[in-house]
Amino acid sequence: MQFRSAVSQDLPTLVAMLADDPLGRQREDPGNRKAYEEAFQALDRDPNHCLLLAVEGPQILGFLQLSYLPGLTYQGGWRAQVEGVRVSSSHRSQGIGRSLVEHAIALARQKGCRLIQLTTDQSRPDALRFYEKLGFQATHLGLKRDLAF
Repeated sequence: MQFRSAVSQDLPTLVAMLADDPLGRQREDPGNRKAYEEAFQALDRDPNHCLLLAVEGPQILGFLQLSYLPGLTYQGGWRAQVEGVRVSSSHRSQGIGRSLVEHAIALARQKGCRLIQLTTDQSRPDALRFYEKLGFQATHLGLKRDLAF
Protein backbone atom coordinates (compact mmCIF):
# COMPACT_ATOMS: atom_id res chain seq x y z
CA MET A 1 0.00 0.00 0.00
CA GLN A 2 1.19 3.49 -0.87
CA PHE A 3 -0.07 6.99 -0.18
CA ARG A 4 -0.61 9.80 -2.63
CA SER A 5 -2.63 12.97 -3.06
CA ALA A 6 -5.88 12.80 -4.99
CA VAL A 7 -6.16 14.01 -8.57
CA SER A 8 -9.38 15.09 -10.28
CA GLN A 9 -9.79 11.69 -11.97
CA ASP A 10 -10.17 10.14 -8.50
CA LEU A 11 -13.22 12.21 -7.65
CA PRO A 12 -15.99 9.77 -8.72
CA THR A 13 -14.47 7.02 -6.57
CA LEU A 14 -14.04 9.34 -3.59
CA VAL A 15 -17.63 10.59 -3.80
CA ALA A 16 -18.89 7.00 -4.03
CA MET A 17 -16.91 6.16 -0.87
CA LEU A 18 -18.40 9.16 0.95
CA ALA A 19 -21.90 7.84 0.21
CA ASP A 20 -21.10 4.20 1.04
CA ASP A 21 -22.63 3.98 4.51
CA PRO A 22 -26.01 4.86 6.07
CA LEU A 23 -24.95 8.32 7.29
CA GLY A 24 -23.18 9.14 4.03
CA ARG A 25 -26.23 8.12 2.00
CA GLN A 26 -28.25 10.69 3.96
CA ARG A 27 -25.95 13.65 3.35
CA GLU A 28 -24.14 12.99 0.07
CA ASP A 29 -25.49 13.32 -3.48
CA PRO A 30 -23.14 11.62 -5.96
CA GLY A 31 -25.25 12.98 -8.82
CA ASN A 32 -24.25 16.55 -7.96
CA ARG A 33 -20.88 16.35 -9.74
CA LYS A 34 -20.47 20.10 -10.08
CA ALA A 35 -20.51 20.70 -6.31
CA TYR A 36 -17.88 18.02 -5.70
CA GLU A 37 -15.72 19.25 -8.60
CA GLU A 38 -15.78 22.82 -7.27
CA ALA A 39 -14.90 21.62 -3.77
CA PHE A 40 -12.07 19.48 -5.13
CA GLN A 41 -10.64 22.40 -7.09
CA ALA A 42 -10.71 24.64 -4.00
CA LEU A 43 -8.96 21.99 -1.91
CA ASP A 44 -6.44 21.23 -4.64
CA ARG A 45 -5.45 24.91 -5.00
CA ASP A 46 -4.85 25.41 -1.28
CA PRO A 47 -1.56 23.97 0.05
CA ASN A 48 -3.11 23.69 3.53
CA HIS A 49 -5.50 20.97 2.36
CA CYS A 50 -4.79 17.47 1.11
CA LEU A 51 -6.99 14.59 0.05
CA LEU A 52 -4.74 11.72 1.10
CA LEU A 53 -5.32 8.39 -0.63
CA ALA A 54 -4.24 4.88 0.29
CA VAL A 55 -3.72 3.01 -2.97
CA GLU A 56 -2.55 -0.31 -4.27
CA GLY A 57 -1.58 0.16 -7.88
CA PRO A 58 -4.44 2.01 -9.55
CA GLN A 59 -6.98 0.94 -6.89
CA ILE A 60 -8.07 3.45 -4.22
CA LEU A 61 -8.40 1.61 -0.92
CA GLY A 62 -9.33 4.58 1.24
CA PHE A 63 -8.87 8.29 1.78
CA LEU A 64 -9.15 11.18 4.19
CA GLN A 65 -9.00 14.96 4.08
CA LEU A 66 -6.10 16.52 5.99
CA SER A 67 -6.20 20.26 6.60
CA TYR A 68 -3.63 22.46 8.31
CA LEU A 69 -5.03 25.32 10.38
CA PRO A 70 -3.09 28.26 11.83
CA GLY A 71 -4.26 29.60 15.16
CA LEU A 72 -3.43 31.85 18.06
CA THR A 73 -4.10 29.16 20.65
CA TYR A 74 -1.37 26.77 21.68
CA GLN A 75 1.11 29.63 21.45
CA GLY A 76 0.32 30.27 17.81
CA GLY A 77 0.74 26.61 16.91
CA TRP A 78 -0.64 24.99 13.79
CA ARG A 79 -3.27 22.26 14.08
CA ALA A 80 -4.10 19.45 11.71
CA GLN A 81 -7.73 18.53 11.11
CA VAL A 82 -8.71 15.09 9.80
CA GLU A 83 -12.09 14.69 8.10
CA GLY A 84 -13.96 12.26 5.90
CA VAL A 85 -11.99 9.10 6.70
CA ARG A 86 -13.29 6.43 4.37
CA VAL A 87 -12.17 2.92 3.42
CA SER A 88 -13.62 1.02 0.48
CA SER A 89 -16.27 -1.42 1.70
CA SER A 90 -14.35 -4.31 0.13
CA HIS A 91 -11.17 -3.42 2.06
CA ARG A 92 -12.45 -2.68 5.56
CA SER A 93 -10.95 -4.35 8.66
CA GLN A 94 -7.55 -4.73 7.00
CA GLY A 95 -5.71 -1.89 8.78
CA ILE A 96 -6.10 0.60 5.93
CA GLY A 97 -7.91 3.20 8.05
CA ARG A 98 -5.29 2.88 10.77
CA SER A 99 -2.48 3.30 8.23
CA LEU A 100 -4.16 6.35 6.68
CA VAL A 101 -4.61 8.08 10.03
CA GLU A 102 -1.07 7.20 11.15
CA HIS A 103 0.28 8.63 7.89
CA ALA A 104 -1.76 11.80 8.43
CA ILE A 105 -0.26 12.09 11.93
CA ALA A 106 3.24 11.76 10.47
CA LEU A 107 2.51 14.45 7.87
CA ALA A 108 1.15 16.76 10.57
CA ARG A 109 4.32 16.27 12.61
CA GLN A 110 6.45 17.06 9.55
CA LYS A 111 4.44 20.26 9.08
CA GLY A 112 5.18 21.21 12.70
CA CYS A 113 1.61 20.96 13.96
CA ARG A 114 1.13 21.10 17.72
CA LEU A 115 -1.88 18.79 17.65
CA ILE A 116 -4.12 16.82 15.35
CA GLN A 117 -7.86 16.73 15.80
CA LEU A 118 -10.92 15.13 14.28
CA THR A 119 -14.60 14.67 14.88
CA THR A 120 -16.76 11.63 14.45
CA ASP A 121 -20.52 11.43 14.37
CA GLN A 122 -22.19 10.32 17.59
CA SER A 123 -24.01 7.63 15.62
CA ARG A 124 -20.66 5.91 14.99
CA PRO A 125 -19.50 4.45 18.34
CA ASP A 126 -17.19 2.00 16.54
CA ALA A 127 -15.40 4.94 14.92
CA LEU A 128 -14.94 6.58 18.33
CA ARG A 129 -13.30 3.40 19.69
CA PHE A 130 -11.13 3.18 16.55
CA TYR A 131 -9.80 6.72 17.05
CA GLU A 132 -9.27 6.19 20.77
CA LYS A 133 -7.09 3.15 19.97
CA LEU A 134 -4.99 5.50 17.82
CA GLY A 135 -4.41 7.80 20.79
CA PHE A 136 -7.16 10.37 20.21
CA GLN A 137 -9.07 11.54 23.28
CA ALA A 138 -12.64 12.82 23.46
CA THR A 139 -11.84 16.20 25.05
CA HIS A 140 -14.45 18.54 23.58
CA LEU A 141 -18.08 18.56 22.59
CA GLY A 142 -18.45 19.56 18.95
CA LEU A 143 -21.47 21.52 17.80
CA LYS A 144 -22.73 22.09 14.26
CA ARG A 145 -25.35 24.30 12.72
CA ASP A 146 -26.78 23.52 9.30
CA LEU A 147 -26.61 26.63 7.09
CA ALA A 148 -28.51 25.17 4.14
CA PHE A 149 -31.53 27.20 3.16
